[in-house]
Amino acid sequence: MGEPLTLWHQARLATLRPGTPWGLVEQGALLVEGDRLRWVGPEAELPAALRPRIERRIALGGALVTPGLIDCHTHLVYGGHRAQEFELRLKGASYDEIARAGGGIRATVSATRVATDGQLFNLAAERAAVLMSEGVTTLEIKSGYGLSAEHEARCLRVARRLGRELPLTVRCTSLAAHALPHEFTGRPDDYIEAACAWLPTLQAEGLVDAVDAFCDSIAFTPGQTRRMFEAARALGLPVKLHAEQLSNQHGAALAAQFGALSCDHLEHLDGDGVRAMAAAGSVAVLLPGAFYFLRETQLPPVAALREAGVPIAIATDHNPGSAPGLSLLLMLNMACTFFRLTPEEALRGATVHAAQALGLGATHGQLEAGRQADFVVWDLAAPNELAYWFGRNPCLRVVRAGVQTVGPET
Repeated sequence: MGEPLTLWHQARLATLRPGTPWGLVEQGALLVEGDRLRWVGPEAELPAALRPRIERRIALGGALVTPGLIDCHTHLVYGGHRAQEFELRLKGASYDEIARAGGGIRATVSATRVATDGQLFNLAAERAAVLMSEGVTTLEIKSGYGLSAEHEARCLRVARRLGRELPLTVRCTSLAAHALPHEFTGRPDDYIEAACAWLPTLQAEGLVDAVDAFCDSIAFTPGQTRRMFEAARALGLPVKLHAEQLSNQHGAALAAQFGALSCDHLEHLDGDGVRAMAAAGSVAVLLPGAFYFLRETQLPPVAALREAGVPIAIATDHNPGSAPGLSLLLMLNMACTFFRLTPEEALRGATVHAAQALGLGATHGQLEAGRQADFVVWDLAAPNELAYWFGRNPCLRVVRAGVQTVGPET
């Protein structure tokens, strides 16, 4: 007979299934079986055969329901903060100048290395809780603030622990190729060789779902990035890339050669990069929080990405240096305001396409039978309001894997 079912009904569903705007279902209902959606559709069409198995009914009073939000690019595990660098930038220093003077990522590496595992976990859990309170049910956490075999593994273990102990799906990405640690000053090739050698151990411990790199003028060259990607491919690990944020290093085209899940930032992406991403099926992850915080002026080529059919995702890029924000809802508004996405594109970017960027496109990101039962109930009348309001949290309930994690008792 199967497990008992829970009916969530009297709702307006933005399923985000293809074919109609927002995948909207008026007077809709969701049937949850265990951690999966068993049925989604208009309540009047609920199959008669399933009705006797309904054990609980939760009326939502016409509230809006969307898939759980997915933050597909974060650096959530780190020690310290960099508020002082914010002041330096306001006084005229550039991100590049701060990084080359020993600040930037290296400063966070120092703070992360001296923090205990417990401190790193507690700090990251506090950050995750803020995201979850706004409807985030899945997120990616990158390493990259350890930059040694010991400390990269520590950060990834903390990320895995977050996924075990919080009601949250966590994907872990190795970003050892984030910056050059001080002990390898002047020896970037040696560092990349070392970072490649860490990957088999990280994979054997079950700590890594994908491999990322920072390919830019202040980070690693395309040749060094290729070496990281070749090491990942030898282990069967998918790749992602911080690409074309501060300059055009043609990293997106390189990543596309490896079938990258995503290329992220992309302010300086050119036409060749767009076409390569389209051919590879890579997702373009736009990060408006970093664009805003660094006061960038070069816009990512949204029109070209649309025309080429490249899926566009939106994420917070939460990190201490260039994007310390913890509101994915604010990122939706910024994506519309700065990058001229439509509200529907922005929401799909934090659900459907964000799931694709994490390799979860078949199980997350839409309200559809068979997918994980991750959804959010909002105190809103229409889905376009999610990208309209800012400074307000309209989240009423969050359900992750069939279990309510935010909201009143049911």
